[in-house]
Amino acid sequence: MPVVLRQRATHRNSDLAPNGGRAPLSVGFVLLSRFTLGAFANFIDVLRLSADDGDRSRPIRCQWRIISTDMLPIMSSCGVAISPHERIGDLKRFDYLVVVGGLLDENSFLADARFDEHLRRAAAVGIPLVGLCTGSFILHRAGLMDGYRCCVSWFHNSDFLRLFDGLLAVSDQIFVVDRDRLTCSGGASTAHLAAFLVDRHLGKALAAKSLRIMMFNEAANDETAQPTGSLDIVVRDEKLKRVVLLMQHHLDVPLTIDQIADKLDLNKRLIERRCRSDLGISPQVVYTRIRLGHARHLLARTEKSTSTIALECGFCDSSHLSRVFRDYYHQTPHQFRSQRSVALLA
Repeated sequence: MPVVLRQRATHRNSDLAPNGGRAPLSVGFVLLSRFTLGAFANFIDVLRLSADDGDRSRPIRCQWRIISTDMLPIMSSCGVAISPHERIGDLKRFDYLVVVGGLLDENSFLADARFDEHLRRAAAVGIPLVGLCTGSFILHRAGLMDGYRCCVSWFHNSDFLRLFDGLLAVSDQIFVVDRDRLTCSGGASTAHLAAFLVDRHLGKALAAKSLRIMMFNEAANDETAQPTGSLDIVVRDEKLKRVVLLMQHHLDVPLTIDQIADKLDLNKRLIERRCRSDLGISPQVVYTRIRLGHARHLLARTEKSTSTIALECGFCDSSHLSRVFRDYYHQTPHQFRSQRSVALLA
């Protein structure tokens, strides 16, 4: 889909806003209770470092305000509280409104709806909305993600996502820009989304400078694959990372390679060639190894039966899992689990 965002003309380094004037880029932040401090800090530090020469932090090129309904300190998930700058007022002074989420369970998701009307008002006047971490779920709750693709962390499994019926989840990219909705999975990737906005409004040099000071090697674009959970398979190619991530998300009912290609808008032969050239094996073998790796993890870390593990990892039954497991690891699941138990007792 095309990216459609409000955009001001790019300013040269010398074109600083006068004191008291409006900066070329103005961002409002809504912090949810138990928000993720790292996601917020990475995003705002990119703005801070691009706002002034060096790292003097004067809000000249960029301005940012933390807004709230009641002006009470907002507690992050790690216990550090942040005080708002001002109450929610005229939202049209912002070029973007950023919702920063964090810890979010079913009860808090359903109960805390005090921001929804403000977010709808911002959308109605055309302010692009940004969801960091689980902030994107709040946008969805307010009815503002209908028809939009939404970046979701690979860590949020299908059970959690069932709370968000109709969400067009994308979990193989670090952030997603879909017209006037920008969503990000959280963590260090929020710095790259902020750099994307700085690049768009202030220029590539300032975006690169901010990331360089924060010790990021270079800017990552929206198609960069999310880091995955631990894997025996080391993948460096970005397209192949997305393939592997999709495989990880469909363990119990494995997809065909044709289905994976369709979902990622990739050519099936390209997937096959990359697997052969980078890993020396076929996509089907990659998929099997991922499922076996997860089965071994469950055998080592849980008390689940072999039958249950087999079904969760996409095998027909415990006999099927045992046969494939033995071919690859040269021992049965029962033998593997027994050895693990002896090692823990030693």
